[in-house]
Amino acid sequence: MAAPDEFPREYPHIFIAGGGMVEGYRRRKQKIDPPSLPRRDRAAHAAALEAAIGAALAGARRQMGERDLTLVTGVPGYYLEVVIPGGERGVIDQLADRRQGMEVVTVSDGGAGGPITASVFVPVRAENYYLGKVQAYRDQETDSGRPRNEPLVTRMETVRLGTARSLFTDDDTLFPRDPAERVWWEVWLREGRRKAFEQLARAMDLGLKRHAVKFPEREVLLVLSGTGALDRLVAHSDVVAELRRAKDTPAFFLGLGGAEQRAWTAELLGRIVPPDPGSLVAVCLLDSGVRRAHPLIEPHLAVTDWHTVEPGWGADDTPAWQGHGTRMAGVALYGDLVPILAGTEPIAPRFSLESVRILPPRDTPAYDPELYGAITGEAIARAEIEAPFRRRVVTCAVSSASSSRGRPSSWSAAIDQLCFEEPERRLVILSAGNIGIDLMPVDHLARNDIEPVDDPAQAWNALTVGAFTEKVDIIDPSFAGWSAMAPAGELAPRSRTSVTWGVEWPIKPDVVFEGGNLAHDGRLPGEDIDDLQLLTTHFRPEARHFTTLGDTSAAAALAANMAASILVERPRLWPETVRGIIVHSAQWTPPMQAWVDACGGRKRPIHALMRRYGYGVPDLDRALRSARNDLTLLVEDELQPFQREGSAAPKTRDMKLHALPWPRRELAAMGNVPVELRATLSYFVEPNPGERGWTRRHRYASHGLRFRIKTATESLPEFRSRINQAARDEEEETAAASQGGDEWLLGKARDVGSVHSDLWRGTAADLAARDAIGVYPVGGWWKEKPYLERFDALARYALIVTIRAPGIDVDIYTPVAVQVSIANQV
Repeated sequence: MAAPDEFPREYPHIFIAGGGMVEGYRRRKQKIDPPSLPRRDRAAHAAALEAAIGAALAGARRQMGERDLTLVTGVPGYYLEVVIPGGERGVIDQLADRRQGMEVVTVSDGGAGGPITASVFVPVRAENYYLGKVQAYRDQETDSGRPRNEPLVTRMETVRLGTARSLFTDDDTLFPRDPAERVWWEVWLREGRRKAFEQLARAMDLGLKRHAVKFPEREVLLVLSGTGALDRLVAHSDVVAELRRAKDTPAFFLGLGGAEQRAWTAELLGRIVPPDPGSLVAVCLLDSGVRRAHPLIEPHLAVTDWHTVEPGWGADDTPAWQGHGTRMAGVALYGDLVPILAGTEPIAPRFSLESVRILPPRDTPAYDPELYGAITGEAIARAEIEAPFRRRVVTCAVSSASSSRGRPSSWSAAIDQLCFEEPERRLVILSAGNIGIDLMPVDHLARNDIEPVDDPAQAWNALTVGAFTEKVDIIDPSFAGWSAMAPAGELAPRSRTSVTWGVEWPIKPDVVFEGGNLAHDGRLPGEDIDDLQLLTTHFRPEARHFTTLGDTSAAAALAANMAASILVERPRLWPETVRGIIVHSAQWTPPMQAWVDACGGRKRPIHALMRRYGYGVPDLDRALRSARNDLTLLVEDELQPFQREGSAAPKTRDMKLHALPWPRRELAAMGNVPVELRATLSYFVEPNPGERGWTRRHRYASHGLRFRIKTATESLPEFRSRINQAARDEEEETAAASQGGDEWLLGKARDVGSVHSDLWRGTAADLAARDAIGVYPVGGWWKEKPYLERFDALARYALIVTIRAPGIDVDIYTPVAVQVSIANQV
């Protein structure tokens, strides 16, 4: 109840009765309008508002005149900010007229009695709405003698043209100072505007997450953008209702006490679908052990799958390695736990976990580096003996500093051998390794390019994973004023590369996954802070349930999660195929692509960028599905590369031609529409790592395979002849062999290692006639060392081909599906 002196003296009929009741209130709310301003003051207030509204409308017209017409979408209009006094929220509903398409989209309270700012979308057809209200207030009166529109106009302090900041409803300190700084935003869309927004975001090269949350009048998506780009978005469309910073970061969960963390875990456990006890797919971690007692891990790690290479160590994780294996396990099972904990959806990991401890306690002598190959083999064998029929993704983020510059070591060669061994070949994922020294912002990329990938990540047959990052949002007020070291979409600060290696060695990393970021204050070296890491499981659940993981360890764990998810969907795929699918699904982020575009098609600098970023960031949806205008074909096959007749030297034997069931009619009808073709060839080599100078006759790889696409003007006989000539040129190392041909992005630079992927761009009509792809062998020690009697061995491979018509609504999937279905019935 208000004190007596809080009631205005203008209303003497309201007073406080002795019993505390307001006499005359009659238990119902009475509308009390402020007294009218004198006519002179009314005219002054109206004139000030007319001037402000006029300036805002002039700015709006100028803004609309400067629009890029290729970006304009939705109802023509603009956003206006209307400022009203604090405590006057009751008038907000009068600020818009839905009949004219006006909508109040956000309201920001100034706090502590400060003014309230309401942002209103105003269609062009309603641009005179406020001027009309103000003019009527100035010149007209109601039947009771009061100024018309008085409740609204007297509460309007000013009006101005809105910007992205007008729609920002979070704490003001979270709004970036630099318009170019790209951070993640929650973009709250007006009803029915999602499709238009997605088209606009793609046209403006904004980062866009595919998931959305839908409410009755709003739909929320995550977008990566600078405030300058958001201003353009707001100026060109009617789609945005509200902007907030994306604030789900590990810092929130790590700031909770142990009991609160356990409560979040309990809620998540209620959403986890129990795994199939007989799961035929597993992620096998070779690390410091895993704390199986963690409630988020225990359902997925059976006691029988909890191993160690030394019984005296035990299989459990320990403080000696900061719980590294347990942190890897959480990311491998769930990915980043932040969106999982913040969400409400059921979680159903469809693969299990295996753990083999390969790292000793700190107080025992470490293994000699040359023995780690044998230890890796023994660790894998322990998991395989326990579950011989299980498909597994072997994952190792343990590495050793290497100065080999790409040359095989005993460890990397042992991994190549483990991948190649028959009858069951293995899929192995390795982290590229981390830069361990202090880093300053000026070191980013320059230092990455000179720090080589760690041993054993130079292995040809393994999938080597580097780290990139999209984590740039620093929300924790303890780090106010700090910045992320790597921009969103760039290489993570600590990730290693193969830029300094010789051109004869494989491109490493093959791909990059999220690895977190470093923060800096502009003076001191970068630091790992919680906001910029991945949230995962803590190895001491009796104390805490959550901790963080970053760098290439986190990236490798995410890669394992993707590989296992592919095997769950397609359990019969070969390991070579799964690796190829992951590489094939990768794309460069906009910052990576910008570097590639700046090369102007020059192969050498593009090759250097490949050795920094690999083939880019993989995507599970792209890996598993074909859309109407994004078609993927997959072939698993084998050939005999070489043969020997009598005592003669072995010669090349087989090549394979694969007819591509292109939708020729649909492509031809598209004419000069730009399309893309992506081809990836993945196979494993048998290693021969003895160091003898690595001349042509002492090769590491057993064999090599290459692919070529038929040109639009070639006949099949001409195509075969060209492939034969290409094989001879490569064997003889002639100048012709160095030509990429066919306008491929990488050309000859792709032909290193044992996975080759490249991108061709051209017209749909040209692609329609490129309807065959050839796979052929080139030399290796199987051919050049006949005394080892491997010249008649078979080589199997996976070939993945995708055609895309970006942004074109043409169904290229159905015609191919029909052709394939008919072929399978014959």
